[in-house]
Amino acid sequence: MNLHQTVEREAAAAFAAAGIADSPVVLQLTKNAEHGDFQINGVMGAAKKAKQNPRELAQKVAEALAGNAVIESAEVAGPGFINLRLRPEFLAQNIHAALNDARFGIAKTDKPQTVVIDYSSPNLAKEMHVGHLRSSIIGDSISRVLEFMGNTVIRQNHVGDWGTQFGMLVAYLVEQQKDNAAFELADLEQFYRAAKVRFDEDPAFADTAREYVVKLQGGDETVLALWKQFVDISLSHAQAVYDTLGLKLRPEDVAGESKYNDDLQPVVDDLVQKGLAVEDDGAKVVFLDEFKNKEGEPAAFIVQKQGGGFLYASTDLACLRYRIGRLKADRLLYVVDHRQALHFEQLFTTSRKAGYLPEDAKAEFIGFGTMMGKDGKPFKTRSGDTVKLVDLLTEAVERATALVKEKNPELGADEAAKIGKTVGIGAVKYADLSKNRTSDYVFDWDAMLSFEGNTAPYLQYAYTRVQSVLRKAGEWDATAPTVLTEPLEKQLAAELLKFEDVLQSVADTAYPHYLAAYLYQTATLFSRFYEACPILKAEGATRNSRLQLAKLTGDTLKQGLDLLGIDVLDVM
Repeated sequence: MNLHQTVEREAAAAFAAAGIADSPVVLQLTKNAEHGDFQINGVMGAAKKAKQNPRELAQKVAEALAGNAVIESAEVAGPGFINLRLRPEFLAQNIHAALNDARFGIAKTDKPQTVVIDYSSPNLAKEMHVGHLRSSIIGDSISRVLEFMGNTVIRQNHVGDWGTQFGMLVAYLVEQQKDNAAFELADLEQFYRAAKVRFDEDPAFADTAREYVVKLQGGDETVLALWKQFVDISLSHAQAVYDTLGLKLRPEDVAGESKYNDDLQPVVDDLVQKGLAVEDDGAKVVFLDEFKNKEGEPAAFIVQKQGGGFLYASTDLACLRYRIGRLKADRLLYVVDHRQALHFEQLFTTSRKAGYLPEDAKAEFIGFGTMMGKDGKPFKTRSGDTVKLVDLLTEAVERATALVKEKNPELGADEAAKIGKTVGIGAVKYADLSKNRTSDYVFDWDAMLSFEGNTAPYLQYAYTRVQSVLRKAGEWDATAPTVLTEPLEKQLAAELLKFEDVLQSVADTAYPHYLAAYLYQTATLFSRFYEACPILKAEGATRNSRLQLAKLTGDTLKQGLDLLGIDVLDVM
């Protein structure tokens, strides 16, 4: 159920009864649970507009809410706030319904969309590094939530599989095979570095590489076959990382830059025909008045270079046109480093003007900050090199496994390894997803692997704790009526019923940290409830109801973590 909407409807009816139907309710959660569950803040604005005393008007609204089937009490506070406490019977009824529903009572959206989400997008020809982590896991979590809420989600991995570096690699591969007929491509990273040295230091080799780029873009079959070797090897490396991370990205989701090669010139020609792109110093440029500099000059969005070459702008325009025209997207999400914000704003503006992005479609830049080391600089190895993503994940699993063995020395090696992998990978993902994606964050092994505080291990352990209680409980009845009497029972119940509100918020805003914060709050509340309200020692309807709350807490944690792409374990 959408708890916020339910309470808001009741408050709106009370506003109407008090004669202020046209004023917004402004409903929010109370900052302190001792004051109630929700707070109405709209009375003061309505009173000012109607030239009435705010406290007197608030009292009228509170009286209109008295005896409500949802609201137990409505108390006026301060200059005209109204604190609302939800009726235990209402909470109990909805907890019971959620517990006995496969979707926890969460409705799918009544306006499903086709959402195309662009994430991960590594450059091929080298292995993925830590810079690819944020896009990959943020995009994956957003896509999971959107899907769960009933939207059709099309994942697109817009890999960099085209351009100058591939001419360089093909040229070097041809050179190596000529010198050594038995040469096989093994270490992609090492091969790339060797080719780059040749490209930077040998002008003749660089010219040859550029000739191969032209052949590649022209469809030369021999060069395309060599190019495909690099693409296949790179994608197999990437898929291994995705599988380790537990992402939903599959090989069929790959739609690289090369996919749009045949549409680049037609897009540029179309922009010229529409009078949007003009020739400027030999290049084709769209001048955007919306992005003027300090001198009042419009920004130049270059769509074709001198000599006819194409840029990211050309590919992204063709890509956007494909996603709207062929994939029938209602909403486009681009999960990309925040430093690309201006490029995407200009891309969307150009696309609107060209008619590629119609008014009823929405395009959003989902920017994210940088993963930093403890020194406050972008995360690197001690020697200053870029950290390979596969190495980071291996270390996470090793550290977590060592921690698990330390806490449970009696565990067998296989069991410790299984728990270590789940905890380690979960810790890396949650450390990122629990932060506001627009912020930079510090990567700290000790903090993320801690079993205390807002971490994946803490939440995973909270889930196993619930499972332990349920195992010890023996038989009980999930279908019996739920009874809530203690304050912490009611508080936990109200929190569990906010799940749909939170998921809708993540779907609307693409901020996964809202879900992470909710899960942490739920786990923390359960811990307080567990200490204050004995479960297994209780009797009759009270014991049964507390087991129902425990079961729904566990189910909510499991589902919520799954939507973040994090696994749980029944035993840790």
